[in-house]
This record gives sequence, structure tokens and C-alpha cells, in this order.
Amino acid sequence: MIFRQLFEPVSGTYSYLLASRRGGEALIIDPVLEKVDRYLQLVEQLDLKLVKAVDTHLHADHITGLGALRDRTHCITVMGEQSKVDIVSMRLADGDYLQIEGISLEAIYTPGHTDDSYSFRLDDRIFTGDTLLIRGTGRTDFQNGDPRAQYESIFNRLLKLPDETLVYPAHDYKGDTVSTIAEERAHNPRLQVKSVEEYVAIMNGLNLSNPKMMDVAVPANMHQGLAQEHIARQGWACSADQALHLLGQPDINVIDLRERRERERHGSIPGALHLPYPSLDEHIGPGGVLHELAKAANKTLLFYCAFGERSAMAVQAAQDSGIQSARHIQGGIDAWKKAGGRLV
Repeated sequence: MIFRQLFEPVSGTYSYLLASRRGGEALIIDPVLEKVDRYLQLVEQLDLKLVKAVDTHLHADHITGLGALRDRTHCITVMGEQSKVDIVSMRLADGDYLQIEGISLEAIYTPGHTDDSYSFRLDDRIFTGDTLLIRGTGRTDFQNGDPRAQYESIFNRLLKLPDETLVYPAHDYKGDTVSTIAEERAHNPRLQVKSVEEYVAIMNGLNLSNPKMMDVAVPANMHQGLAQEHIARQGWACSADQALHLLGQPDINVIDLRERRERERHGSIPGALHLPYPSLDEHIGPGGVLHELAKAANKTLLFYCAFGERSAMAVQAAQDSGIQSARHIQGGIDAWKKAGGRLV
């Protein structure tokens, strides 16, 4: 496994690049906008392909690199389902798995610092975002933070992990890079409490000033969605209501770009062909399934995903490869459900 811990000094943010060597698929956790060029340089140097970019929560002290990485690599953006961000490609729930080739991270909902905070566990390590820091914990006084919820997240979720589990936080301001669950249980001063009430009193008494970037970062990070209007202006989009009338027509092939777990959890449009977005390139080129459907069978390809991001990128890629009949359902299966579309 390839693992890199990357640091942005202004906000004290750690980002993490992970990959399995075989196919070179990679993901990055908590990217910072100012470091996007560096991430992409490293991805190129290591001969990797960035397929997913993940934020553990809505950050208030820096502008995320999610949108920039998506625009430059066509990767999938990921956050927890509680996030108020306008659009990300994929939303995870507690117990879901964040997967790329050869790597599978368990998503653990750990609210408290914010109400959308997640941690991600990979075998011997856990990426804790701002929930559990090295010798500290994330503040709980804004963005629907809740010290009681954080106590539950830390004491009843994170500290239940094996003692030797490595702790990789999203921030550090003292130069520490990694800890363990056992270390934090024994030496983290905020965890040396006898009750939830004692922890709440500590957190409520911090009286910290707001992050310097908060007024800029939070509004910017709330709006990460791909501008699907560009695809619509090209005539390559249809609304969910329009898609309802297209379903079942012999010249329409509906393509589901989501991952298997998304389909199992949220259902699928009847009759849709399942081709996950990361495998798109092999299917739209000459000899690929979608290329042959569009050319030989004269089919219109109607892509959809969760919220329309992956399908918008898929339409652009298909059009660029010469598939002029490619379209997508704007807003994805989320819009389809709101329009009363049937699911199986």
C-alpha cells in the first residue's frame, strides 16, 4: 500500500493519500485547495490515478480541495450524508465502506466537532478528522457542534478500537504526526474525565476565538457542486420528469454509474445497466460496451448517479469520445425519487 501524510502549515491540516499499487487507484482525505498542485504532482510521480477525494467534515479553517480535484481529475467527491454541502458525488452513512481497488475504509459517524463529522478506519489505522486529535479533541462550539455527541463518538466509538490502532487526525498544531488509541486514552488531557458532564464542562469552557478563515471557508466549502448547467446548456441533460417518460422506450439505455453498495441501499431505476463510474473509460472507447450500444444499436445512453455529478462528467467524457447520444438525469436518483420515479 502507498501511504503519504501531507501537511499544509497555514491551517495545520494533514491530508492523506492512499493507494494500492496494482492498478494505481488512489484516494485523498481532507485535501486543501492551496495544495492541489502538490497532490497532483505526487499522484503523477507515483503513477497513480486519483479516483476519490474525501472530506471528513465541513472545514472552517481552510477551503477544501474537493472541487478543484474533481474538476482537474474527474474524481468522485465524497462526504457523509449529514453534510450540508450542496452537492458531492457520493454520500456515505455510518457503517458504509469507502472503497477503491485494494483498499476499503469503514465510515464511522463521529459527530461532535460538527454534526457531519466522520472518521475512516483502515485495518490498523483510523483517520479521525477533527473528532480526536493528538493530545486534544476538536472544538464543539460552532457548526452544530455538541460536546455530548463528541464524548459519545470518542469514548463509545473510537476508544473501543484496539489499543494499537494508529490515529491520524486532520489537524495538528504542535508537530505531532501520529498517535495510537492507547496513547490517547492514557495521555490525552481532555480524555482524563470521569463523566460526560465533566467533558462537557471542559469543552464549554474553552472560550476559543473563531478560526481566521471561518467566514470565508465555510461559505466556500458549502458550495462544491459541479455546475451541471453547462451540460444542460449543451442539450445533454434531461430532468427527472422527462426521464420518467423516456423509461422503457426501446431506443433508451439507462446506465447506473453508482457503486454496488449505493444501489443496495437506495435502490435502482428499473432496467438500468450497472457500470460503475470508475470503469467508464474502458466502456466508452472503441470496442467498449457503451460505445457499441450507441454506435451499433443506435441507442441513447441515459446516465444517472446519486446527485448528477458523476453522470454529468460521464456525459462529457462520452461526448468527447464521439458518443453524441449520451445524456444524463440532472440531479441523479435523488431527483428521480422526488419526481416519484419507481425503484427496484
